[in-house]
Amino acid sequence: MNQASPDTTKSCWPVRIYWEDTDAGGIVFYANYLRFFERARTEWLRSLGLEQSTLRQRSGGMFVVSEARLRYLQVARLDDELQLITWPLELGRASITMQQQAWRKTGSENILLCEASIRIGWVDALSYKPARMPATLLEILK
Repeated sequence: MNQASPDTTKSCWPVRIYWEDTDAGGIVFYANYLRFFERARTEWLRSLGLEQSTLRQRSGGMFVVSEARLRYLQVARLDDELQLITWPLELGRASITMQQQAWRKTGSENILLCEASIRIGWVDALSYKPARMPATLLEILK
């Protein structure tokens, strides 16, 4: 795997916390961070001109999560505004390791709530077997 290009820009995507995101204790349910991070990765791809449904139709492949490691540092609550930061750490021929962070905006202060390392692999969309990403896709991701 190669380190991602150091000038690769980080993607920032906002999330507002609603009732449906919280648990009985009034804080964001831990698994919802996976949903938030999934949406942020999708928006990161979209910012590069890559829509996942189009990728699947044109290349016959798609991304799937193969590994996720999360670390929870602080809680988020109803009405909090979060900023999800996403950037690639490593780019391989068949996978990308992404770094993601969820920050709470509080006035002039930002507080890190959760961070994740997510590995997404490229698979054949019919067989779900690992495959190499098309060269054109790798060029865009570099």
